[in-house]
Amino acid sequence: MIPIRDNIVSREKPILVYTLIGLLVLIYFWDRGGGLSGPSIAFADLTFRPREVIKGFTSLGDPMAFAKIFTSMFLHGNLAHLIGNILFLWAFGPNVERAIGGMRFALYYLFWGILAAGAHIFVDPASMTPVLGASGAIGGVLGAYFLLFPGSRVSVVIPPLFFLPFQVASWVLLGGWFLFQIFLPQQGVANWAHAGGFLAGMLTILMLGGRKKVLAGRDFKELEDDDD
Repeated sequence: MIPIRDNIVSREKPILVYTLIGLLVLIYFWDRGGGLSGPSIAFADLTFRPREVIKGFTSLGDPMAFAKIFTSMFLHGNLAHLIGNILFLWAFGPNVERAIGGMRFALYYLFWGILAAGAHIFVDPASMTPVLGASGAIGGVLGAYFLLFPGSRVSVVIPPLFFLPFQVASWVLLGGWFLFQIFLPQQGVANWAHAGGFLAGMLTILMLGGRKKVLAGRDFKELEDDDD
């Protein structure tokens, strides 16, 4: 299922989310010389490999290997990878940013990406397969949203029936997404990074005092239906 939007509205503009989406798109096209598809050209050496990161903490490794965890968060393997991440960030990111604030959102986004990468490295420490994508950090966004707005309704579509959107409770959609990462891992996908990011997002909200404390004083309203 592809999320389109939720039914929670606020007057605050999610500037960081919009900026981040723009940055991901810019880097994707820059990496391919302006093309829609094709191999990475400019930033191919900025993905991280679990074994290299671990080795980087020893005298035999490259100490810059850890930094590639950060750079890899802004790279994508293909257009579908980019679009999928943007759709989830677009649907769930704005209200998470509004809830915790723009600057904290930026810092926590990077924090979630690091913990997501750590989960992947822990599960497969000997891997030399390049890892890239914003999915782990966005998993943190989803985990935070899961605790902050469990009762919201999310409009989704199922390909190829894009003309038949329907609504589902966010806790069902996101809970199902998390379980899918654990029990139905996909070949070539860093599912444990997704799951690790999701748990990191949940942990962040708990560390901030929980849903009621985070949302206290925030102006959120629910739309009655998609036409409002």
